[in-house]
Amino acid sequence: MTTRWKVGLLIGAGLLFLAGANTHLVWVAVTSQPDCVDHVKRGEAGVRNGAYTAARSACTGAKP
Repeated sequence: MTTRWKVGLLIGAGLLFLAGANTHLVWVAVTSQPDCVDHVKRGEAGVRNGAYTAARSACTGAKP
C-alpha cells in the first residue's frame, strides 16, 4: 500500500467519523425533550426592565 492510499483512507475514515458524529447530534436533538425549567415570565414581579424572558413555554400542558 502506498502512502497516497494510506492518506486517502485516513481522510475517508475522518469524514465518516464526522458524518456519524453529526448524525448522532441531530438524532439526539430531534428525539430528546428537556425537562421543564422554572424561568421568569414577562409581567412577573422581579423582572428588570429590558431583561430577557421566555417568550412562550414549550413544556407539555403549559399555559401560554
